Parts: sequence; C-alpha cells; structure tokens
Amino acid sequence: QVQLVESEGGLVQPGGSLSLSCAASGNILSIDEMGWYRQAPGTNRELVASIKSGGLTNYADSVKGRFTISRDNAKTTVYLQMNSLKLEDTGVYYCTAVPGFWGQGTQVTVSS
Repeated sequence: QVQLVESEGGLVQPGGSLSLSCAASGNILSIDEMGWYRQAPGTNRELVASIKSGGLTNYADSVKGRFTISRDNAKTTVYLQMNSLKLEDTGVYYCTAVPGFWGQGTQVTVSS
C-alpha cells in the first residue's frame, strides 16, 4: 500500500502562483509514475501533469508553459508549481501514484 498526503491548496488571484506537494509513504518502491489530476465541479477528473521515475514528464495542453511538475531525488515527494493561474484552473487537485493510489485531494481556487 502507498499513502499520499497532499499539501493544502488555497485561494489565489488570477495570474498568481501556487505550489502543491504530495508526500508518499508505505511501499514506495512500487511507485513508478506520480502525477496530479484535477476535477472541477460537474466535470470529469483530468490529468494535469505526470512524471515517471526516470524524469519524463507529461502535461495537459491547458497547463503547458505554466505548470511544472518535479520529484525529489528520493522519489517520495512530487511537486506541482503552478504559475499564471487562470480561473479555469480552479478545482480539487489529486495526487496520484501508479499503480492506482490517490491522495485525498486539495482545493485550489482561482478567483479575484
């Protein structure tokens, strides 16, 4: 089993920045890929960004150039740096670890 604990999200104005982190514990050797998904009210959960153990990253088109995903050397913590935030970035952000583990989610609200 793997446990994922996300940092608190928050309220930020459009154009602002926010950083999220997610710490993994438990059977971390089983983790290959980690990432972030988000879900806005009334929508499906969507991939925001992911990073493989070798460092290969993948981003949703909507966040490319604005968000950066990274992982610490021990590969137990994944970070999401979010810059130039937009209203449509609002949602609950979930950390995920492959295979099949999810964090509890953290709310990010972009609003003026």
